[in-house]
Amino acid sequence: MWWDEAVFYQIYPLGFCGAPFENDGIETNRILKVVDWIPHIKKLGVNAIYFSPIFESDTHGYNTRDYFKVDKRLGSNKDFKEVCEALHKEGIKVVLDGVFNHVGRGFWAFKDVLEKREASPYVSWFSRIAFDGNSNYNDGLWYEGWEGNYDLVKLNLRNEDVINHIFSAIRYWVEEFDIDGLRLDVAYCLDPDFIKRLRRFCDDLKPEFFLLGETLFGDYNRLMNDEMLHSVTNYECYKGLHSSFNSMNMFEINHSLLRQFGPEQWTLYKGKRLLSFVDNHDVTRVSSILNNGNHLPLIYALAFGMPGIPCVYYGSEWGAEGRKEDGDPALRPCFENYEENELFTFISKLSEAKKGSKALNYGDFKSVVLTNRQCVFSRQWEEEKVYVCINADENDFFAGFDVGSNRVKDLITGEEYDFNGGISLSAYSALFLIPCK
Repeated sequence: MWWDEAVFYQIYPLGFCGAPFENDGIETNRILKVVDWIPHIKKLGVNAIYFSPIFESDTHGYNTRDYFKVDKRLGSNKDFKEVCEALHKEGIKVVLDGVFNHVGRGFWAFKDVLEKREASPYVSWFSRIAFDGNSNYNDGLWYEGWEGNYDLVKLNLRNEDVINHIFSAIRYWVEEFDIDGLRLDVAYCLDPDFIKRLRRFCDDLKPEFFLLGETLFGDYNRLMNDEMLHSVTNYECYKGLHSSFNSMNMFEINHSLLRQFGPEQWTLYKGKRLLSFVDNHDVTRVSSILNNGNHLPLIYALAFGMPGIPCVYYGSEWGAEGRKEDGDPALRPCFENYEENELFTFISKLSEAKKGSKALNYGDFKSVVLTNRQCVFSRQWEEEKVYVCINADENDFFAGFDVGSNRVKDLITGEEYDFNGGISLSAYSALFLIPCK
């Protein structure tokens, strides 16, 4: 499948385009900014983009008003179709955020309920509505909001009309925009039967249509299997990546990788590819969370070298900062221009190494050398074997292991090295080594 060999780029459109937080109803063509960034995105080595919400919404995008329209603050459907066509022309897949667990208070069917109350034909479209209760909006009725947030009205995904409405919207985005997949918001909250029906519907609608689910905890196989989602967000390793560097304890991320992908029979996700990331629109930027700036390229090397589908959050490819405690706007800014510095160049090389290696796309995982400050693990697919080597220390380190050759090549830089029972890793370095024949 195409996503097995993908490098993703995440864009939060409302922030990326500098749209106002409140939906002012004024139509613009801000989304065309993406077209101007395509050369930068291609140079980064990206071949797939995941757009956070683009549908018409009340404020932040996750409170949908209309599943069939691009948010006016971003532009028209015609504008976004131009974006999709430009991306596809460059061989870049398009994945949209499917926010199907809940809608906004401005969603047309919920507005009808607020107006007509019990007489509305859409009462059953929502999870639970009690007309003898109230919410903090003082509507004179109570309804279920996602995690207690009454601006996010929970849908009833057992209602056939709701399901048909959502599926009709998906069909529209596939037939009119040729989108290549969906990322399901709060997938861990969705009705499993709905996800199964969604998978069957999408399989019939378009070959190799990618379904990615947002998951935070638990056994990911509950949602990621042959009947449901193709992939999920790997939050376990997200935490392990930055925590391992900040505590100088590579045993943490190595433990997670062995647990998820290791050689033992009990390994949880062997042969599956989860979405790997070091930050996104919901968490502190990696540049702001790492204690040592020298570790910034190394954490990307780990994310690209480990099993999974790597995803880079817009702006982080040049080291943009942003802290969760400063609020969502700090995490979802508008950059007037992109930057291309040493970090950007390094990540672009990681992208090309990853896309060009079957072992890095499909290979197994075995731990080879492990200390608190260094780790070496191998990825093997058929005859190709790559050794991912990380030295997080300020001092050089000799990593001793056998590769069956006296010469090795680094897939990141293309340089070759003598290999005599091991290799000297420079301070704060990362290598993707492949034995020379």
